[in-house]
Amino acid sequence: MRIGELAKRTGTDIETIRYYEKSGLLAEPARNTAGYREYMEEHQECLQFIRHCRSLQMPLADVRVLLDLKSNPTAECQGVNALLDHHIERIRTQMEALLALETQLTTLRQQCGETHSVQKCAIIQNLSESAGNHDCACHAEH
Repeated sequence: MRIGELAKRTGTDIETIRYYEKSGLLAEPARNTAGYREYMEEHQECLQFIRHCRSLQMPLADVRVLLDLKSNPTAECQGVNALLDHHIERIRTQMEALLALETQLTTLRQQCGETHSVQKCAIIQNLSESAGNHDCACHAEH
């Protein structure tokens, strides 16, 4: 199959497929006599694996490690488990940061509950004060 067909079957942008090839995540396909890439089912399976990993927010470096591990099916799976444990910890750290951000934004939003001019908006005033290195409501210790 040609790159357009592979892209259509997997829901992947053509440029992304080319990028994965250049970065070595996806094996470069053979070319036909006209010079077009000829992708096989293995390419589709690999690309679907990559896309699934990416849908789980795995960085490309981790996807590369998983692909390497996958290519050695008789090996022990401790490496897979360790990689996933590390990824879970990164996600937990991101969640904590997002929860802190939510608290800051909620605190900031509570500064202005009325409808009036932007000139009197406490949110704008807080954002302006913090830009001038002054304390603001959203960054106060909670």
